[in-house]
Amino acid sequence: MATSTDKTSTRDRLLDAAMELFYRDGVSIGVEALCRAAGVSKRSMYQLFESKDDVLAASLERRAPEYGRRLHLGPEDPRPPRARILYVFEQLEQASTEDDFRGCPFLSALVELKDPGHPASVVALRVKGTLIEAFRVEAERGGARDPELLARQLTLVFDGASARAGAKAENLEGLTTTAATALLDAAGMK
Repeated sequence: MATSTDKTSTRDRLLDAAMELFYRDGVSIGVEALCRAAGVSKRSMYQLFESKDDVLAASLERRAPEYGRRLHLGPEDPRPPRARILYVFEQLEQASTEDDFRGCPFLSALVELKDPGHPASVVALRVKGTLIEAFRVEAERGGARDPELLARQLTLVFDGASARAGAKAENLEGLTTTAATALLDAAGMK
């Protein structure tokens, strides 16, 4: 009989494999390939998760904290709002140079699934919403004329650049920070 430690280990292996495979190969990866990569049986997977959809949602949930740490600054960061926003784009430009960069995993899932009610889409939309909200808060703090509009514009640049760089169609070096700077200037952001 499996112990809770065995189940946790199996769950961790499944989520680790799911994070890698779904990001690298897309959400259409089959259950057999996922279980093979995780070194677990399909039976074990279905004892832990109701479906592959639930594995995908859990893997995105697991990825969210690292995504947040990589892009957002904590409240203790002393930089002004404008610099804090530009930092997010600098991080995107830096990440896009990595060989295994495939774009934003949350945006990728949303685009592939095309169903806002899918469990993974719900997670992805929530995570993407935190980015929009972070931009809005900084825009408001920085005196932007319309913080909500600016946040949406910045997210559009972020997601579009992320998708193009993830598809290896664009080199982002200096591109997103320049575009974000123009939006910040146009919005009257300090």
